[in-house]
Amino acid sequence: MAEKKNFEDNLKDLEEIVQKLEQGDVPLEQALEEFQKGVSLSNELQKTLENAEKTLAKVMDKDGNKTDFERDSTNE
Repeated sequence: MAEKKNFEDNLKDLEEIVQKLEQGDVPLEQALEEFQKGVSLSNELQKTLENAEKTLAKVMDKDGNKTDFERDSTNE
């Protein structure tokens, strides 16, 4: 089974796909395959970012419990 790539590797792969497709000299069938791979990578990257955001939006209280982060509106 292939090892799961990290966020940076997936982002690099997506950037390479975009560059290939922007050049425009890719046969249609290959372009469609690359586009599908790109959409899949984009979805995976989005999920990773959403999970990171959820993690960062939690803070630990003094007892070690996770709570939702609340911005202090007086410091804006």
